[in-house]
Amino acid sequence: MASHTRSNSFPSRPHPIIEEASEQLCRLRSSAVTSISSSSISHKLSGLENLHDCVERLLQLPLNQQALAQEKYQKCTNELLDGSLRLLDVCSIAKEALQQTKECLQDLQSIIRRRGCESGVLTSEVRRYLASRKMVKKTIQKAVVNTRSSFSSLNKETESISIVNMLRNVEAITLTVFESLLSFILGPKASSSWSLVSKMMQSKRVACKEEAEINEFAEVDAALKSLKSADSVQNQLNNLESCIQDQEEGLESLFRQLIKTRVSLLNILNH
Repeated sequence: MASHTRSNSFPSRPHPIIEEASEQLCRLRSSAVTSISSSSISHKLSGLENLHDCVERLLQLPLNQQALAQEKYQKCTNELLDGSLRLLDVCSIAKEALQQTKECLQDLQSIIRRRGCESGVLTSEVRRYLASRKMVKKTIQKAVVNTRSSFSSLNKETESISIVNMLRNVEAITLTVFESLLSFILGPKASSSWSLVSKMMQSKRVACKEEAEINEFAEVDAALKSLKSADSVQNQLNNLESCIQDQEEGLESLFRQLIKTRVSLLNILNH
């Protein structure tokens, strides 16, 4: 009888999917304060996709579905549903920003390949690209402000359950990674005054800060404003196109995973 009591005193082992999700969260949190580069952002987007795949599997567990469907947790579930829509909105903004930049970039590349730098048409195309970038930056600035305000609405419920806490943490880290991406597209000089990522990096070494200030978007912007060599500009345009391609692929995969999560939450609420 005593041995039976002792065996019950040991805590139960967390579900393997919970452990996997927790590990993914820890990795993403630890990478949030590193320097921002195209490769690091692509890596974070891949990590987010894996994390949200864990979330989807957690939402398929009967115990979690039963818990989230309880009336006393309906408010929490509705807030999580609102959060899933918020993540989809930010993801869509990032996708559209990349798509718009890529289209202008490809037009510019085509002109340079055909006519080099000695053309009024090229000058017009450069102006078009820079005007498009200006519009993209305005859209991103609004998105980042909205993203920052979203943080204040997280984790306000005092009474909760583990699955709700997990999903709130997932939403928070996803918003952080999205802001890293948006800040990268925007460019370090324009974003340094309000970016959460910049604030998190204030305690890092100066070398890390300098590394964060270099990215493919900013390099192309600077090169086009002082256009001299078609060859050097073309190389930078190619690098930026490759960067955009990687980030688009990561966002598209993540977007599909976010939709799955939202559908699962809707099904739980409507069950």
